[in-house]
Amino acid sequence: MPDRGGGPTGPRIRVGRPSRRARTLLMTLGVLAVLAMAFVMFAGFWTDWLWYRSVSYSSVFTTTLWTKIGLFLVFGLLMAVVVGLNIWLAHRLRPPLSAMSLEQQSLDRYRMSLAPYKKWVLLAITALVGLIAGASASGQWRTWLMYVNGVAFGQKDPQFHLDVSFYAFDLPWYRFLLGFGFAATVLSLIAAALTHYLYGGLRVTSPGARATGAATGHLSVLLGVFVSLKAVAYWLDRYGLAVKSSDFKATDNWTGLRYVDANAYLPAKTILFCIAAICAVLFFATLWRRTWQLPVIGFGLMVLSAILIGGLYPAIVQKFQVQPNEQAKEAPFIRKNIEATRQAYDIDRAQVQDYAGKSTTEDDNRLRASADTAASYRVMDPNVVSPAFQQLQQKRNYYQFPKTLDVDRYKDATGKDQDTVIGLRELNIDGIPKRNWINDHFTYTHGYGAIAARGTTTGKNPKGSPDFTESGLPTSGGLGSYEQRIYYGEKTEQYSIVGGPQKELDYEEDGEKTTSYQGGSGVSLSNTFNRAAYAVAFSEPQILYSGAIGDGSRILYNRTPKERVEAVAPWLTIDGDAYPAVVKGRIQWVVDAYTTTNGYPYASRTTLGDTTADSLTTNQRAVVAQQNQVNYIRNSVKATVDAYDGTVKLYEWDTEDPVLKTWRKAFPGTVQPRADIPQELQEHLRYPQDLFKVQRELLTRYHVTNPAQFYSGSDAWQVPDDPTNKDSGSVPPYYLSIKMPDQAAQKFSLTTTFTPKGRPDLGAFMAVDADAASKDYGTIRLLRVTSTVKGPGQVQSELNGNDDVAEFVRNLKGTDSDIEYGNLLTVPLEGGFLYIEPVYTRGGTQNYPLLRKVAASYGSKTVFKNSLGEALDEVFGVTGSGNTQPPEETTRPPGETTQPPATGEAALKKAIADAQAAYAEGEAALKKQDWTAYGKAQADLQNALERAAAAQPKAGGGPGGSGDGAAKPGAGQSAEPGADQAAAPGGDGG
Repeated sequence: MPDRGGGPTGPRIRVGRPSRRARTLLMTLGVLAVLAMAFVMFAGFWTDWLWYRSVSYSSVFTTTLWTKIGLFLVFGLLMAVVVGLNIWLAHRLRPPLSAMSLEQQSLDRYRMSLAPYKKWVLLAITALVGLIAGASASGQWRTWLMYVNGVAFGQKDPQFHLDVSFYAFDLPWYRFLLGFGFAATVLSLIAAALTHYLYGGLRVTSPGARATGAATGHLSVLLGVFVSLKAVAYWLDRYGLAVKSSDFKATDNWTGLRYVDANAYLPAKTILFCIAAICAVLFFATLWRRTWQLPVIGFGLMVLSAILIGGLYPAIVQKFQVQPNEQAKEAPFIRKNIEATRQAYDIDRAQVQDYAGKSTTEDDNRLRASADTAASYRVMDPNVVSPAFQQLQQKRNYYQFPKTLDVDRYKDATGKDQDTVIGLRELNIDGIPKRNWINDHFTYTHGYGAIAARGTTTGKNPKGSPDFTESGLPTSGGLGSYEQRIYYGEKTEQYSIVGGPQKELDYEEDGEKTTSYQGGSGVSLSNTFNRAAYAVAFSEPQILYSGAIGDGSRILYNRTPKERVEAVAPWLTIDGDAYPAVVKGRIQWVVDAYTTTNGYPYASRTTLGDTTADSLTTNQRAVVAQQNQVNYIRNSVKATVDAYDGTVKLYEWDTEDPVLKTWRKAFPGTVQPRADIPQELQEHLRYPQDLFKVQRELLTRYHVTNPAQFYSGSDAWQVPDDPTNKDSGSVPPYYLSIKMPDQAAQKFSLTTTFTPKGRPDLGAFMAVDADAASKDYGTIRLLRVTSTVKGPGQVQSELNGNDDVAEFVRNLKGTDSDIEYGNLLTVPLEGGFLYIEPVYTRGGTQNYPLLRKVAASYGSKTVFKNSLGEALDEVFGVTGSGNTQPPEETTRPPGETTQPPATGEAALKKAIADAQAAYAEGEAALKKQDWTAYGKAQADLQNALERAAAAQPKAGGGPGGSGDGAAKPGAGQSAEPGADQAAAPGGDGG
């Protein structure tokens, strides 16, 4: 009878061996190949380490690396040992002799072939499963760090009364361990069964018993372990019901227990746990009974119970108890879901009030006066005017502006906050005159300057253009003196090598200016090893041998703000829109970052990537790049990235967020306290758009707190489509300084509108205090409209059908120009809603948008006029309001020009004297490079010139013109005072 441990026999055949020289050559080539592969793998690791060290976040790299290595080794080794031990045990328990059968004779050939390599096969199998298991476990580093560093939420779920941290931090780790246990058990069971079959412990066609006693006992224990794990799974499933998603009529993405879960699934899971535990004991008892009868009966009972108790019984409860009176049965669970969802998304403190939506007064003069203070109407739409910035301030083809500009607040000449549209002049690699490796990566390395314009006014040259407060190359104006070079930006995606022998192009203005980078960022390429590593990592061999690289050379990469923040804080979810702010002489990118989890019990889930999409994200603005569902979110971190040296700073913002506290324990020292935020920076912090969009989407349903009303959906809202955009998509939220009904003054806010589900009229208006320096920051105010009011789509439709608009469009056809609608702003006013929409023309002699008209709608009246002032006068039926400025000037905030200018010879002399004094102050400030004083002097000069122009007598007794003024404003002032004084009041300014 063949022995189970035998090996092959027979004569050996000698094969000719290669020569010593050939063997040496082959060995050398093999060693070199292995070294080359090792260096390629090492290069990625080494360059990552160098980068993290260069940004002073090496602790993030090491913590993440050691966590991954630890998980890989522990779980990889554990899987290898478990599977290998079971294979070894199955081989050890093999029968000494096998039955004489065709089955065993065919297996003998495999046994004999395998005999000399048994140890190597065992090592190969265990190594393979260990590598796979270790790689899978290393991907759970976030789960592990959250588990070991978890901080209590201080809130308990309403069903099991466990802290939320159990579901957010503990349960995911337990589920991973359970999954690993199942995988190890199943692999061991398969490997052991194959080994027993190969060595005769299991038989399929052989006569006699199908399994030896040893094989039966071994496999029974493994099956017992499997069933034991199933019992643990049933027990954890009980808690999993609190975070389980299901389809429900009341809302999409329902999370938490419903009536059938609490009264059918929960007891069913408990019963199944007990049955599985008993079944596991029966399998273990096979070690002594040596029979499969009881375990098989027990396993069958468990399967039958899972079908009847876990499937059929809940279906019966749902059909005959819940459906006949679903609203009443589900009411307590709906209430829990509402409360948890509102807490998880931080909308539980939203202030909801009824709002008539129709004017509470018929006094037109009062309405007109209130309109002046209700909002700072932003006629410069940051989503439209980027081409105007590009055309007027690009200066060179290798510069570019983002398609969507940003809105921020800066002080004007009087020290008041002014809504400002701002964009950075970043490098455009595609616009380089001659593309080659040196130009792409050594010569053209950075953008230059921030360009800013008032959001509430327009310029005069050309008419309807942005009213720049910071412009030129280099820029000058109201932002003062600051470092203008932009090495890190949203459009800067290529690497650059700076600081070495190769000079960089700084900018071209009256000749070519060169520079050499003096910042401390980037990784040094001074040594050959680093150069070789980057040559391999970037697949660019020239990095290794190029003469343009030498002492002082540094390589800059990962240059977008989002990339840098994601790299140093991989546990954060990054907002889709970073925005620039000039702070203390530096351009800082401000990046909003979120902590999230999908383990908040009872809180409904949402997909961030879908929820944050709107009409602008199709081809202009990025969205949150996370498609995983979450049900808890906080704007817990404000991050900054220096545009010159790339310095990344993370500041704690939400001091109560337990998820942030957990990550701060895991990565100590990476997030600075909120108290360290500089005051100058805090003035530019704002409420993030993506968080606002997530909250407004949830508030379409969760503004309702009554379970019966929530279930019926009778008061559900929807975010309307953007009526000004040809592409489909939700209306984007708008930053706007606005005064809500319960506020005494305007607040910088983020606003949006809602319409009732399935209807076009206005359902509600939402605004959140977006000024981080305000004590009411983050306060959500909802105005629930109680009467029938036109929604944004209806207002746009009325505007499109307006006779003045039709005539305006007909006139444009002859000039080969197109009409382009700006943001449709909604402003609460005296119980009603005022709609304001700037209208631009584009084409003809200029291929960028210029503001030509302003539309306004209040109540049943919609008007289309040359300026904001005229539109407000007309929509409220007020004449002679004192607004006699040309159309471009009347786009300033209402109320700024209501005082008639002084006239006469005395006023003229005074204005000229003031202009001369302001000019002298500007020249003195220019010599001292005091840009703040210079900007103020230029503003004073412009004001004086305007008063001088207004004080001159008009020819013919009518509103004639006086030319283009006495002088041109200084650098940074694009508007030329007096350039349009010849325009008659009320003219179209076109």
